[in-house]
Amino acid sequence: MGQKLSEKDKELYARIDEVIHYIWDPIGVAGNAQARDEYYSYLPRVFSLAKNEQYDEIGKYLNEITESHIGVKPNLERSKNVIEAIEDWKLYLDEKFQE
Repeated sequence: MGQKLSEKDKELYARIDEVIHYIWDPIGVAGNAQARDEYYSYLPRVFSLAKNEQYDEIGKYLNEITESHIGVKPNLERSKNVIEAIEDWKLYLDEKFQE
């Protein structure tokens, strides 16, 4: 990512990684330990969108990736669940790290 993250941002990044891997998981690799890094390349963009609270853009981005890069039809319900989970994590961490 090229920048030093705060503890709050590090935790948000880690939680987004988990959400992408375990909830979004368009190719079904969540149960495979060797594929843990499968979606890492999408994390910086999703993190940036989450930081700016552009949750609808996260769904659009992941749906576009699913269709154009991965080659499968997007699961809109799964995308909705991803957005909700990321938004919940962001709100939780905002409260946790209030200054």
